[in-house]
Amino acid sequence: MVNYCPICGKPVYFGEKKRSLGRDYHPLCLKCQMCNRQLTAGQHAEYDEKPYCSNCYLRMFGPRGTAFFL
Repeated sequence: MVNYCPICGKPVYFGEKKRSLGRDYHPLCLKCQMCNRQLTAGQHAEYDEKPYCSNCYLRMFGPRGTAFFL
């Protein structure tokens, strides 16, 4: 069974997948949506089904985040 990358929508085959937070990504697609930093599987946060590095996630969605004021 082939899964599809939630970022680009293309098929992710077994030999190339990076599984994180219950989804399969292409290695180059698994990057922060804010700063484009490459992320490692399981070492990031997710908001609205998009991956973010810890720094950007806290800056945008933490207790004093700015996401709702943009």
